[in-house]
Amino acid sequence: MGNSPTLFATDRSDRKTYIAQGRVVTDPQTLSDVGPVPDGEAIIEIPEDVLKFYALRYHEEAGN
Repeated sequence: MGNSPTLFATDRSDRKTYIAQGRVVTDPQTLSDVGPVPDGEAIIEIPEDVLKFYALRYHEEAGN
């Protein structure tokens, strides 16, 4: 995958999904706030600017 952090849109015909790549959260307080993380999953951090970029893209694609 490319540079981190990143949010990738998948090219699925049955539903729209995203793949998140980011830095694994290791801060004990943050992990405590989130609670138990199931096996096979990780908590990652995605900066607000990445989410704003995708929100803007979605808004433009919707024609709004």
